[in-house]
Amino acid sequence: MLHFMKTRKNLVVLIIPFLFSCATDPYTGERKLSTTAKGAAVGAAVGAGVGALAGRDTKSALIGAGIGALAGGTVGNYMDRQEAKLRQQLEGTGVSVTRQGDNLILNMPGDITFDLDRSDIKPHFYDVLNSVTLVLKEFRKTSIHIVGYTDSTGSFEYNIKLSEKRAESVAAYLKAQGIHPARVLTQGRGPQDPLASNETSAGRALNRRVELTLLPHVE
Repeated sequence: MLHFMKTRKNLVVLIIPFLFSCATDPYTGERKLSTTAKGAAVGAAVGAGVGALAGRDTKSALIGAGIGALAGGTVGNYMDRQEAKLRQQLEGTGVSVTRQGDNLILNMPGDITFDLDRSDIKPHFYDVLNSVTLVLKEFRKTSIHIVGYTDSTGSFEYNIKLSEKRAESVAAYLKAQGIHPARVLTQGRGPQDPLASNETSAGRALNRRVELTLLPHVE
């Protein structure tokens, strides 16, 4: 069993023990995190935690794909420049950019990503993803971990599946735009790790989101 405990400066997340396994979709070739004990506990690898969980496997895939790595002393500057580009590209889109150490987290709220109870990308969300893609193509030495979330309406299992489909929809579009599949990892967290109370419609809207965490590939 893996154990992680992380605290975000801007988005506080409590991470407790959970079981995951890495799998490859035989149809898309996409590497995904799937729960082996779905619903057994609340919390798991989010943000930097996802990076810690998948780091070794992701690094091997990146090396196998011929994607370069950063020397330790250059990581900070590399991520500074990537952060600046993302903030420039995403200004006014409703997507927030949060820095967590050397990782960057893009929080994409539900009102710009997906309709209620759907996993099809909204037409105007493509412009946002195109802006992200431009930066990802320029800064190739990062992996992209995509996590989908829902509110608490409906069953836990249904929401997990819906959040997985949302993460996979974003991943499929990024790869279709030329992002190497070895850089992409997806996960569905359903209603877990809410940003706000699910007791209000405003809170539920905040919790329906997709988060992209960009992690540097270090030697």
